[in-house]
Amino acid sequence: MTMASPARVARQIPLYLTLAAGAFAMAFPFLWMGLSAFKTPAEIAAVPPVWVPERLSFDNFVRVFEVAPFATYLRNSVLVTAVCVLVTQATSIMAAFAFSALRFKGRDWLFAAVVSLMVAPFELLIITNYATMADLRLIDTLPALVLPFVSSIFYMFIIRTTFQSVPEGLYWAARIDGAGNWRYLWTILVPVARPTITTTSLLNAIAAWNAFMWPLLVINTSANRTLPVGLYSFITEGGVRYELLMAAATVAVLPMLMLFAVASNQIIQGIARGGLKG
Repeated sequence: MTMASPARVARQIPLYLTLAAGAFAMAFPFLWMGLSAFKTPAEIAAVPPVWVPERLSFDNFVRVFEVAPFATYLRNSVLVTAVCVLVTQATSIMAAFAFSALRFKGRDWLFAAVVSLMVAPFELLIITNYATMADLRLIDTLPALVLPFVSSIFYMFIIRTTFQSVPEGLYWAARIDGAGNWRYLWTILVPVARPTITTTSLLNAIAAWNAFMWPLLVINTSANRTLPVGLYSFITEGGVRYELLMAAATVAVLPMLMLFAVASNQIIQGIARGGLKG
């Protein structure tokens, strides 16, 4: 094993310092949020700021579930996120298979037309989606948080890229052996693309978990609120209960952090395979 020369190490020091500074800048808000979740109201309002609380008390976390129906918000977020991920990934996988393995007239033109729809931001469709939910009488219901997100062109595009990396000869070999399209998709393509599918699933879960604008528009009662909207419960006319808000935000962030920690290896493999290259 060869050792790096001192000159090369010296040239890399500024790079590592810059990366370390960037990592600290990104992690600092989460660190401050986590520490503030254990502070008392006096420590939160102290000037100069108190960096580390005098004692680690879980009183704020207990109060979070007493001040607002936070357990209901948590349940709704878990349910909506799980359904969104399962349904969206299923439709994205099947669409990616159709546009990568199947041969039909106008496939490339249809794919180009579908991908072109990605230029339309979700905000442009809010009025149409809201009117649709109102016509279906789904305002202030959990299905209204899922139906507009049952498909994703972006995730379909990423999964299709991975499917196209599989040799076409494998498809025809499977067909000769008696495997139909459905069996070939779920027994060969999906296992091969598992890292990419895991990556898109995590991105989908984060998007569904952190959704704020759409739930704020279609949900009117606390029984159907999700966590991002539920954080408003700690903002009152008398001011913001920052210690409770930080504790509630910590509870809201922890599931995504744990999910990322569990799926981190799959995510790295998915990126390395080129599914998210560029």
